[in-house]
Amino acid sequence: MHEAKTLLEPEAAAALHRRGYDLDVAALAELARERKELMEATQKLRGESNRLAKEGRTGGEAVRARAKEVKEQIQELEVGQKEVQTRLHDLLLTIPNLPSADAPDGKSDEDAVEVRRVGEPRTYDFEPRHHADIGESTGILDLGRAAKLSGARFAVTSGAGAVLERALASFFLDLHTREHGYTEYSVPTLVTRETMTGTGQLPKFEDDLFKTAVGGRELFLIPTAEVPLTNLYAGESIDAGALPLALTARTQCFRAEAGSYGRDTRGILRMHEFTKVELVRIVNAESSRAELELMVSHAEECLKRLELAYRVVALAAGDLGFSATYTYDIEVWLPGQDRYREISSCSDTGTFQARRAGIRLRGKERGFPATLNGSGLPVGRTLLALLEQHQTADGGVDIPAALVPYTGFRRIAADGSVVR
Repeated sequence: MHEAKTLLEPEAAAALHRRGYDLDVAALAELARERKELMEATQKLRGESNRLAKEGRTGGEAVRARAKEVKEQIQELEVGQKEVQTRLHDLLLTIPNLPSADAPDGKSDEDAVEVRRVGEPRTYDFEPRHHADIGESTGILDLGRAAKLSGARFAVTSGAGAVLERALASFFLDLHTREHGYTEYSVPTLVTRETMTGTGQLPKFEDDLFKTAVGGRELFLIPTAEVPLTNLYAGESIDAGALPLALTARTQCFRAEAGSYGRDTRGILRMHEFTKVELVRIVNAESSRAELELMVSHAEECLKRLELAYRVVALAAGDLGFSATYTYDIEVWLPGQDRYREISSCSDTGTFQARRAGIRLRGKERGFPATLNGSGLPVGRTLLALLEQHQTADGGVDIPAALVPYTGFRRIAADGSVVR
């Protein structure tokens, strides 16, 4: 969360305008002014109260009466100060992070700037099929039964499909923990409102979240493990010498997709529930961009080893997530759609989330750390990329060599059987 004085600097409003947010500077300035005046008035009266307390030992009735009056005025000012502080706090919670000065201009994914392409999209001597057709024809993906159970935007995998999902999650976690230095966590998928607020999902995106209210207790289903992983340190002070911290977890993720009606309704690209391996890094603020580049390379390594063609793009300022100051998207090639689609989003949030969650540094470097998060990778989207990029003319799918030790088979035949 921002400090009010930072947002009142002239360049702040201009930076927020780049991301499509028009800051109400007048409202913010008025709240800041009210808070300052109330604090100054309270401080002045407390000084008088202290003086009257000393005089009250020898003073008369007038001094004692004035001391009582001052005490009541202080109490009234404290109530007003608390009310103004709450209003200011609530306003600040709705203001997104400032985009980095070098984030590209633009408002949508069409304005993203391509950074690099890795791997050539494969050419086929047959018409490549959509992953939904491959999954259903082989019998490893069943969207009809999923809809019967839960409605639209859910999926059921079975046989080789379920094995493939399990294999992908294990492959990602092993790569990140054994080679990239992350510590694996098992975290809750139900979290409090305060936890969601700490990483910026609330209050703005409440309509995109699933929540429960059992026995009068409100809990939210996480949209990504970024939420519990980052908030593990909420309200704590971290030894600056212990940074960087690298955390990873495999969780179920839940998204209402409230703003995506009619988009990507075929297949498993946009689900209400999906499995994802998440990466989180807590680092010194000065090194956050270098740490972001490192995190992106970790996500890319997953795709390289799975022999999947992809590209990396820098998102435009107007397309950044609420908490991000700079974001790279990794987009995998989908021949069934003849286009690149996002498979991982890696973001530097600067000190924005740490301030909201109360994560501080102790030691020589005080203040707030920077937090970064990224997909490393989502299981469902990687599965569909494998089905599409590694499909064969006879209706089957080849398994990349790096994944064979995890699946126990090297090919899924057209009838869903496996070749070991």
